[in-house]
Amino acid sequence: MSKSNNLRQQVEQETALAMKRVYDVGSPTPIQHVDIISDANIFLKREDISPINAYKWRGAYNKIKVLSETESPKFIVAASAGNHAQGVALAANELNIKAKIFMPVSTPKMKQVSVKKLGKEWVEIVLVGDTYNEAAEAAANFVKENDLPYIHPYDDLYTIAGQATIGEEILSSDIGSLDYVFLQIGGGGMAAGVATSLKKSMPNVKIIGVEGVDQASMKTSIKNDKITKIKKLDAFCDGTAVHTPGTLNFEICKELLDDVITVTNEEVCGAIQTMWEEKRSIPEPSGAMSLAGLIKSKDMLKNKKALAVICGANMDFGQLRRIARQSAIGYAKRKYFRFELGEKKGSLLNILEEILFDVSITEFQYGKIDPEKGWPVIAFEAGEDQLQEIKKRLQDKEYAYEDVTSNADTEFRIINYNPKLFNLPFFMRYDFPERAGALKEFLESISSLANICYFNYAFSGEFVGHTLIGLEFENESSREQTLKTLTDLPINFQEIEEETANRILKTI
Repeated sequence: MSKSNNLRQQVEQETALAMKRVYDVGSPTPIQHVDIISDANIFLKREDISPINAYKWRGAYNKIKVLSETESPKFIVAASAGNHAQGVALAANELNIKAKIFMPVSTPKMKQVSVKKLGKEWVEIVLVGDTYNEAAEAAANFVKENDLPYIHPYDDLYTIAGQATIGEEILSSDIGSLDYVFLQIGGGGMAAGVATSLKKSMPNVKIIGVEGVDQASMKTSIKNDKITKIKKLDAFCDGTAVHTPGTLNFEICKELLDDVITVTNEEVCGAIQTMWEEKRSIPEPSGAMSLAGLIKSKDMLKNKKALAVICGANMDFGQLRRIARQSAIGYAKRKYFRFELGEKKGSLLNILEEILFDVSITEFQYGKIDPEKGWPVIAFEAGEDQLQEIKKRLQDKEYAYEDVTSNADTEFRIINYNPKLFNLPFFMRYDFPERAGALKEFLESISSLANICYFNYAFSGEFVGHTLIGLEFENESSREQTLKTLTDLPINFQEIEEETANRILKTI
């Protein structure tokens, strides 16, 4: 019997026993239908609404319960980026076992708080290192020095069997046979367990592993036919950020996974937005990874039945801003174009009137850096057909432009400007209603009066848009007349504080 077959048999046997243990602290999670792909039947396994808002309670509790039945430990050790720690804490408190959990210093605060809340006095958190690997190394050293049992987050037979109960719940549901199941992969514990469970009873189901583009340790290892450590590791999807897959999981996954695909952070953000729109739920990035893979594979799902596991929803609130920005990019709807324009009155307005008149503007970045030319960056949302139409207009009107959607200076909103070129500048905050055409109407109102030397706007999701605008004038009388005209216009603006204006205009 091959090593993989032997492991799978062991997982199958232990999964049957795990089904009798894990429901001491949790219940089966629901499977919900979502109408997100036309001509496809899509289901979501909602592990994000489990006892710890992630699937890790299954494997952690099963492993610790086995230890309590066989060794009766008084003290256990674990390492985790967050969700496994919560599962360990839940089990430690339930079984009255002391636990020391090593976590990266960068672990989201809410996960740390949740671990303490779940574990109460039974858990001690040790923050060490910048990555899971560094925390795991510290935990391993502590285990060796003190001869204590270690609760591995994924590379353990009992942990894998606990995660496999997800597959058993899918099999016992009323959704019937599936054509595709998408599973996110970090260390591979869930993928190995669920794939083992499903392939036994659904031999024709295709199991698709999903990893982040810069987290693809399983895909790399399977390609090389040996466990391979990846050098570059992106931590945006922190719950799946590991350098190498588990040894046991690799053996199972290389035999049972039909494919391993990768998704970008932007595609993951798009999947998070889909969950919000469909279920008013916000999974953490790793939790939405399998859904991102499913959406990316939509062309092969026509007339098929597919399922994705939403495996967690433990995310710091501060991540939402980045997710909201990147979700539209992930869906290939938002584009950032840098235009080359003549530095003169009305040039920005012309772009809106001639090219972008029928799209939603989401960002506007511009600073004067040359007396003759300007290079504004404008973000807009458009479908593929509309995008092609915009490109045609640009060609017909002979506008010079470039797509800077993925550029670092665009992502970090670097707006270059040279205040030495500003003539009699005036800076103001301007609030306008977030509706189609409102921004263009404002530009129309000032296009004959002043030149824009600075413009900073980003859609915030509010009903009112907020901008920081710098205007410049040919002479003092023109400046005075324009400010009087602005006061008479039905617009909401406020001159910025003198101290702030001085900082903006300061040159070295």
